[in-house]
Amino acid sequence: MEPYLLEQGHQLSATHLYLGQALPPLDTLDWLIVMGGPMGVYDEAVHPWLVEEKKYIRQAIDSGKIVLGICLGAQLIADVLGAKVSKNRYREIGWFPVKRTAESKSSLFGKVFPESMSVFHWHGDTFDIPAGAVLLASSEACRNQAFSIDDRIVGLQFHLETTPDSAKALIENGRDELDGSRYVQTEASILSDASRFSKINDVMQTLLLKLEMFNV
Repeated sequence: MEPYLLEQGHQLSATHLYLGQALPPLDTLDWLIVMGGPMGVYDEAVHPWLVEEKKYIRQAIDSGKIVLGICLGAQLIADVLGAKVSKNRYREIGWFPVKRTAESKSSLFGKVFPESMSVFHWHGDTFDIPAGAVLLASSEACRNQAFSIDDRIVGLQFHLETTPDSAKALIENGRDELDGSRYVQTEASILSDASRFSKINDVMQTLLLKLEMFNV
């Protein structure tokens, strides 16, 4: 995402809450992008910074900011909007197709995703769809894969931003999760075709372009 957003003239900053870094004042930003992590939304006892992060996400939503959440980020958005986050029936890691829903036609993002496309997954939890949100995509292993609200808030359970290098880093730090279960691929399978990463990156750029339209 970073190269595309910089090309569009945006200035970027990052806050690593787990390192004790302070969040920026909300009035200094237009967008909030909430990324993933190995923890769950309810792990506040182990990761107390989650409390502050949730408050910040809610404030960003209430103040009309563009908010994009990916994996844990999407789960955090769902949680602060009152939707349940829980263990999914299956762990889903690797390349699996998501299908666009019929109701996605009512969203600005309905045509961002093809009718069916193979995307990168790495998650064990799932979210319920928040009240007022539109379900955008589903997969065989996980029904709720993406949602949008008011054409400015988007939650993605899957990853469109992943590159070969970031996938390798995920594998290096989470190899114990490659347990051979039904929807978990091997390291070799995940990295076997580099062209898949550029395809999902292109879709991410289209999604970011659609989010840009909210400010027009």
